Amino acid sequence: MDEVFKALADPSRRQLLDVLNERNGQTLRELCGGLDMARQSVSKHLAVLEAAGLVTTTWRGREKLHHLDAAPINAIAERWMTRYDRRRAGALADLKRALESEPVNEFAYTTYISTTPEKLWQALTEPAFTRQYWGVAFETDWTKGSPMTWSESGAKTSHPDQVVLESDPYRRLSYTWHTFTQEWANGNGIDAETLAKLQAEGRSKVTFTLEPQGETVKLTVLHDGFEPDSTVKAMCSQGWPALLSSLKTLLETGSPLP
Repeated sequence: MDEVFKALADPSRRQLLDVLNERNGQTLRELCGGLDMARQSVSKHLAVLEAAGLVTTTWRGREKLHHLDAAPINAIAERWMTRYDRRRAGALADLKRALESEPVNEFAYTTYISTTPEKLWQALTEPAFTRQYWGVAFETDWTKGSPMTWSESGAKTSHPDQVVLESDPYRRLSYTWHTFTQEWANGNGIDAETLAKLQAEGRSKVTFTLEPQGETVKLTVLHDGFEPDSTVKAMCSQGWPALLSSLKTLLETGSPLP
C-alpha cells in the first residue's frame, strides 16, 4: 500500500490515471498526445504506476496498451473505509468510484500467482481445474479457430461464433465469450428480463496474457468488446476478481476459495 500512496501523491500520475479512466487501453504515444508532458516523463510515471499495480499492460501486435487497474484501490477501501462513518469517508469513496469506473468497452485485471506458466495454462484450459474455481468445463482442442462448448450448471452452450481466437501455450489465450441461452439462464438463476438484455448485446471476448516474473506468473485478463451500458460487462466485471482470486488460491494452496 505504500507504493500505491506514493504513486497517487503525484498530480501528474493522478492525471495519467484520469486519462486512462476516460479511455482505457492507450499506447504511450496516445497518452503523450493528450498530456502536456515529455514522452520520457510519461514513461517514468507509467513505470511507477505499474509498479504500484495501478496500471497494467497488454500487447496488441507491436503496440503496448496501458490499462487502469482498480485492485489496489479496492484493497485500500477494504482495509479502512468501514472504520469511518459515511460522511467522513465521502472523499475516499469518491476516489474509489472514480478509479473503479472503467470505460464502456473493456475490463482489465492483473494478478500475480506463485506458479509456473505451464501450471497456469493447465488451470485455464483443463476441466479438472476449471470446474474447481469456475464451475465451468471447456470442450475444445484449444487451437486457433476451433469451436468451444461451455458446460456450466448442467447446461451446455455452443455456437458457430463461440471459438478460440488465439492460442499460444503458456503465453497467451483468447476466445469469444459464451452464448446466453435459456438453458444457461435456467441453470444460473437468470431472470427473463436480464436474459433478454444479455442476448441483445454483441459477443465480447476475453484474453489471458501470462508473463513469468521470477517465481511467480503475472496474469493479465482483458475482457473487451462490450457495448455501452453493457449488462454483460456489469456482470463480468464483478465476477472476474472473485474468480481470479479463487484461481490464485487453488494454484497456491491446492484448494479454491469457498
